[in-house]
Amino acid sequence: MRNLNFYIAVILILTFELVNAQQANPVKVEQGLLQGILENGVTCYKGVPYAAPPVGELRWCAPRPPANWEGVRKADKFADNPIQKMVKEYGPWTAEYQPQGNVSEDCLYLNIWTAENTRDKKLPVLMYIPGGAFTGGSGNVPVYNGENLAKKGLVVVTINYRVGVIGFLAHPELTKESEHNSSGNYGVLDQLAALEWIKKNISAFGGDPSRITIMGQSAGAASVNYLTASPLAKGSFIRAIAQSGTGLRNGPGENLKSAEQTGERFAKELGAKSIAELRAISADNLLSASDNKYRFAPIVDGWYLPKSVDEIFSAGEQNDVATLTGWVADEGSFNESYGKVPAEEFRQQIKQRFGAESEEIMKLYPSDNETESAESQKKFAREMSLYSMLMWAKIRKNTAKTNIYTYIFTHQQPGDTKERYLAFHSSELPYIFNSLNHAPRPWETKDREIAETMSNYWVNFISTGNPNGTGLPKWTEYTAGSDQTMELGDRMGMRPIAGNEKIEVLKKLFKNSE
Repeated sequence: MRNLNFYIAVILILTFELVNAQQANPVKVEQGLLQGILENGVTCYKGVPYAAPPVGELRWCAPRPPANWEGVRKADKFADNPIQKMVKEYGPWTAEYQPQGNVSEDCLYLNIWTAENTRDKKLPVLMYIPGGAFTGGSGNVPVYNGENLAKKGLVVVTINYRVGVIGFLAHPELTKESEHNSSGNYGVLDQLAALEWIKKNISAFGGDPSRITIMGQSAGAASVNYLTASPLAKGSFIRAIAQSGTGLRNGPGENLKSAEQTGERFAKELGAKSIAELRAISADNLLSASDNKYRFAPIVDGWYLPKSVDEIFSAGEQNDVATLTGWVADEGSFNESYGKVPAEEFRQQIKQRFGAESEEIMKLYPSDNETESAESQKKFAREMSLYSMLMWAKIRKNTAKTNIYTYIFTHQQPGDTKERYLAFHSSELPYIFNSLNHAPRPWETKDREIAETMSNYWVNFISTGNPNGTGLPKWTEYTAGSDQTMELGDRMGMRPIAGNEKIEVLKKLFKNSE
C-alpha cells in the first residue's frame, strides 16, 4: 500500500508541475543556448551536459569538455542516471530517496534551480554531490529538488557522476594511458569537472562563481572531503558541507597499486586480455560481473589524491574553507542488527574489541536485560560517531584558519519508517532541501517548522560561512577541545555529545587516534 500511495502522489505532483510549467527565456553558456522551464517562480534547467559522454574510447578516461550545440537546447527533462543497479525501495529509503528513470553510461549531466529574474545578480551557489556508496546515486533524486532553496536566494546545482566499476576501475593499462600516470578516480574527477563547468557558466544563471559551496551526504560527504583535500580543486570553492561522512578515518584506504591489482583480477575473470577488450564489454555485463564481488571506490592515486585525506588534513595541506559537518542520530538503523544484538553477545563484542576498557564501557552502557541492552547499543553507536566527528574537527581546527560547525540530527520522520528506523541515514535531506512536498509522508506542523529552520541554517552558511541568523537558535562554532555540538530536531540548541563520564571513556577509546 505504501508503494501505491507513493506512486499516486508522484503522478499528482508531476501532473501539477507539468500544468504549471512554462518555457523560460534561453540563457547562453559556453556550449550554446539553454532553455529551461519556469514553475512556481523558479527556473529549472535539467539534463545540462558538463562533460562529453564517457562512452566508447572515453570509458575509463578523465572527463572531456562537452561539445557545443547549434540552436537552443531544451533543458526540461532529467538525463539518465549513472549506470547502476536500480533499487525502488530499501530499508528506510522509500522511492523518494532513490534515483528515478533510466540508467546509462552517458550520464555526465547536472541540474540547476534559480529564482526568476536573477540573471544579473551574483547569488551564492550550492553544488550538491549525491551519495550512494559510490555504487549508485543520482542528482535526479526527488528529495534533492532545489526549488525552495532557490527561493531563499541560492543557485542550486545537483550533479551526476560515474559510479561503481564504470567510475572507479583502476588498471595498469589505464595508468599508462594517463598523462598523469594515474587511473581509477574517474567518478571524483567527474565531480571536479562539474565544479569547473559551474565556475565558468553559473553567472548566466545569476550565480557568483566566487561563492561556490560544495555539499554532499554519505558518499557525497566523502567526496566533499576528497575535493577539500585534492590539490586539483584549489580555489574552486569557498565552503564545504559534509553530512554523514566525516570522522577519524576518512579514507580512501586503497592505493593505486592495490587498485590496479583488483582491476587485473576483474579483467581476468571476464576473460579480457586488454583494456580494449574490457571497453568492448557492455556496461550491463560489467555491472553484473562486479555486483557484490568487487568494491570499486576512490583511491589514493597520486594525482587527484597524492596522499590519504587524513594525512593531507593533518599536514594542513587541504583547501582551507569554512566547513559544516554532522551526523544523524541513528546512522546504522538500516542494518537489521541495529540495537538487536543479544545482550550477552553485545557484552562479548565489547570485551573482544576494547579489552581493558570494556568494564568501564559496560558500566556506562549497561546490558543487564535485552531492553536495556538495545538502548545501550544505540547510544554507544551514536556517541562513538559523534566523538569521532569531534576528533576530526579537532584535527582540522589545528591546521585551518576557517570556522567549522558540527551537528547531530535527531528528529524522526513520521510514517512507516519512524518506529523501526528512527532518525535514519539520509533522513535529514528533505528538511535541508525543504523538499517535504517531494517526499509523500504524513508530515506534521513540526516537520515543516524543522525544515524551515534547517534550510535557513544551511542557506545562511552557504551565503556567509556562518549558519546563524535572525530568529534562529544560536549555533556556536567548534573550538578545539569542545564537547559541544548543535542538536537539530524537536529540540534546537547546543548540547554535549555525551555525559562527562562517557566522554572520558571515549577519549580513552580514541587515544591512539588523536
